[in-house]
Amino acid sequence: MTDNNISRRKFITTGTLAIAGLTTLGIPALGKNNNDNTVRIGLIGIGQRGTGHAQLLKGLPGISLIACCDIVDENLKRGLTLSAPGAKSYTDYHRLLENKDIDAVIIATPLYLHYQMVVDALDAGKHVYVEKTMTYSIDQALSLVKKMKNSKLALQVGHQYRYFGLYHKIKEILDQNWLGTVMHFECQYHRNSDWRRPVKDLKTERQVNWRMYREYSGGLLAELSAHQIDIVNWMLNSHPLKVTGFGGIDYWKDGRETNDNVRMIYEYPGGIKSSVSSILTNEFRGYSIRILGTKGTIEIQRDQAFLYPEAKKKQLGTVDGVTGATIEAWTQGEGVPVKFENTDGLKRDPTVYALLDFAECIRNGKKPVSNEYTGKNAAIAVHMGNNAADTGNVQVWKPEYSI
Repeated sequence: MTDNNISRRKFITTGTLAIAGLTTLGIPALGKNNNDNTVRIGLIGIGQRGTGHAQLLKGLPGISLIACCDIVDENLKRGLTLSAPGAKSYTDYHRLLENKDIDAVIIATPLYLHYQMVVDALDAGKHVYVEKTMTYSIDQALSLVKKMKNSKLALQVGHQYRYFGLYHKIKEILDQNWLGTVMHFECQYHRNSDWRRPVKDLKTERQVNWRMYREYSGGLLAELSAHQIDIVNWMLNSHPLKVTGFGGIDYWKDGRETNDNVRMIYEYPGGIKSSVSSILTNEFRGYSIRILGTKGTIEIQRDQAFLYPEAKKKQLGTVDGVTGATIEAWTQGEGVPVKFENTDGLKRDPTVYALLDFAECIRNGKKPVSNEYTGKNAAIAVHMGNNAADTGNVQVWKPEYSI
């Protein structure tokens, strides 16, 4: 393989999702009435994301959704229609946690509620799957890591792309240096909408559109870009050292408090830079990540990716009519699809693989791939970015963050 030509064959070789080297923990047994090794789940929060979880759980073997909790009656009814026969319903999550038949909970509530719900669930002896971003603040992220140090329970964070075969294949490509030296990542999560949900009653505006309000949400970085920040952390086996960036409410002037656009630059060890942007005024290439190496580029488009070898410079033989100079142009080859396989040979929603592994961690005492440590690093990076946008100052990773 030369500097200017990457072996096409290597990049289209299928790769399987391999998750190994996890620490074995002494995980408590399943619920008192569970004799068939089925993991019995309680779902807290049945909005859009919680509903998605319920729909996916319905078709998974060895997992049963036996309880739902939400303060909105419509949401609760929807959750029950997707649950196992005889499932219990709750409007107070504390009552759900008292149910001894429940082995684990999935927390899919607004961000500001994550921390206390995770703590209460762990104290009740439940394994926890909490949606990203793990916590509303840096202090909460550090506190959860400390709480888990002596725990025998599983805590998994909803960064589901860590469980998807495509991203493992790309990690393999980077680790084997097939892209050469990688110095830059370009991450975007762009939409062309106001990011709002319809409100039937203005009294419920803040409840329905909680992402718009800083009291409840970390905005675009926490709700969208957190996935990509976590992916870069994983690809580099590291966390950012510092971040600078901007954000503002510059287009959707509708009373929201969280920014309608953010643009960050994170710096990692070795001077590697990762740009992260999320906007609500254009969706060209929507969700995408570009990994730029000296020998080639990979562009990830959520559940597919393409390799672009570095082009060769060619003299086109044409002459600029003004200067008389020969015009040089770059030819760029077509992207080569990055092929991959998941362990089941299928290409299902990445969250399916995350949920299946969560159940496996509970049964066999494994530590989740996306755990309190990786969740902490992503959460801190998110909040550093928001602080950079708010203050206009570079935010630096503090030594106490590395616990």
